[in-house]
Amino acid sequence: MIYNSAREWQGDSAKKLLLFGMSGLGKTHLSNMLRDEAGWFHYSIDYRIGTRYMGEYIADNFKREAMKVPLLRELLMTDSVYIASNITFDNLAPLSTYLGKPGNSALGGVPFAEYCARQAQHREAEVAALLDTERFIKRAADLYGYSNFVCDSGGSICEVVNPEDSADPVMTALSRNLLLVWIKGSDDHRDALIRRFDRAPKPMYYQPDFLARVWSEYLAEQKLTEDAVNPDAFLRYGYARLLDHRQPRYAAMAKWGVTITADEVARVKSPADLDSLIATALERGPSTT
Repeated sequence: MIYNSAREWQGDSAKKLLLFGMSGLGKTHLSNMLRDEAGWFHYSIDYRIGTRYMGEYIADNFKREAMKVPLLRELLMTDSVYIASNITFDNLAPLSTYLGKPGNSALGGVPFAEYCARQAQHREAEVAALLDTERFIKRAADLYGYSNFVCDSGGSICEVVNPEDSADPVMTALSRNLLLVWIKGSDDHRDALIRRFDRAPKPMYYQPDFLARVWSEYLAEQKLTEDAVNPDAFLRYGYARLLDHRQPRYAAMAKWGVTITADEVARVKSPADLDSLIATALERGPSTT
């Protein structure tokens, strides 16, 4: 780790932090707080994916739909209109919409093969965005004068790294430049995330083997063909399984850094509170679970 004690962390005038864990446990909330209240540079992995690495895919998908409308087709063919996504840190809907949901097209789904192709694009983009972190640390300091830096990672970070491999290129690059901090949820948080997801299922990234297994199990259990799948029903079916699949992967990542709990995060009201919490986590030492 780049910090071996609370004293090193608190004495550093140019702190470097990466937050990881399931979506909904506070990564972006803490990152926004550090940016808005303490003047940190906020590097969002999902934003970088949606702009730098998947922006063209997203825009082309919009254009593909627009080409089905005669008026818009004519305007596009004559370069009379411009179509682009308006993705922001707080609105990642263009990325989610492109990633999509597998199943019946009449219900907003995409064919499973196309869904898998988009998943592969996302994986490649996420790895690239994570490896860009070191360059953005230097860019934030050299170009804008930021000393402190927070990387707001996506919930799927654990799916694109191998934390059990001490030579994993992404993990080694990240740990060389930032303190990795896992926001760990409890069983109660898991249940709350599932209830929230059930109300509004959203597109997710899945590790390929896990996705293939869950998709096959769902088709067999429901006795459905691929084109008969309700996309939201499948996502609901897979979400709890996804949480359980990711938990040990996060735990393995945490051995490269420190762990704070979602309950502790809920009590953070200021950047100073977070600074103290990270110091406490460093005193506790790396997770061994």
